[in-house]
Amino acid sequence: MDAPPNSPPDEPAALQDARREPALTLPGALTAYIALLAVIHLRVLLPPELENWTIDVFGFIPKRYDSSLLNLAIPGGAGAKVWTFVTYSLLHANLTHLGFNVLWLLPFGSALARRFGPVRFYLFLAVTAAAGALAHLLTHEHAVAPMIGASASVSGAMAAAIRFAFVRGSFLSFSRSDADTAAKVPALPLLRALRDGRVMGFLSVWFGVNIIFGIGAIGVATEGATVAWQAHIGGFFAGLLLFSLFDPVPRTRPDAADASSQDISDRI
Repeated sequence: MDAPPNSPPDEPAALQDARREPALTLPGALTAYIALLAVIHLRVLLPPELENWTIDVFGFIPKRYDSSLLNLAIPGGAGAKVWTFVTYSLLHANLTHLGFNVLWLLPFGSALARRFGPVRFYLFLAVTAAAGALAHLLTHEHAVAPMIGASASVSGAMAAAIRFAFVRGSFLSFSRSDADTAAKVPALPLLRALRDGRVMGFLSVWFGVNIIFGIGAIGVATEGATVAWQAHIGGFFAGLLLFSLFDPVPRTRPDAADASSQDISDRI
């Protein structure tokens, strides 16, 4: 009778803690990555000459690898031929470009960061960025315009996440669990995932949007900035195919994987 009406005396402590938990929490690895992108974007406050130099040194320029141009002077030297495969992904053209990539990273990057842990997560972003740069290089062999943007890594994160996103209890499932549990459900084998109608629907929409509209990484050194959609596809395929090399969550048996992919199934 003496207990306050809104605080039952026998309410479990875990439930009280859950009620105090913020509605949206991001894993530390993703928060740190977004903060890094934001800090690096402050380069736009530099004098124009210094900002252009930064883009030339850390942006990905296919012409840098053209052996026929022995006397071409591009800032960065030989070292830039190595580090720009990754560093370009940390630069963005403007706040809209940065905000768009961060927006897509919130759901998919959050799930991956929880699943992989910081080291695997950062390494995965670097590998998918490099795959995107390689795809851009193969399709823009003589391009002089620097490519910048995290879109290849974002695309890789989206591809990796759909390997488990629709499994029962995961974050795109109708019966999702809490964030940590949803991020660590066993993933489907690649071939089995590609037989899932929801995965194929996602793939169709993603490829359609990227090929038609080409939203994401931008070449900034040209009058009419173009979109490096091939880099998105390179990062996406790398994320889809290399996911298993980074995934620390044990696989289920084939029959269990089939069952877990259906939200309405009674078998797990």
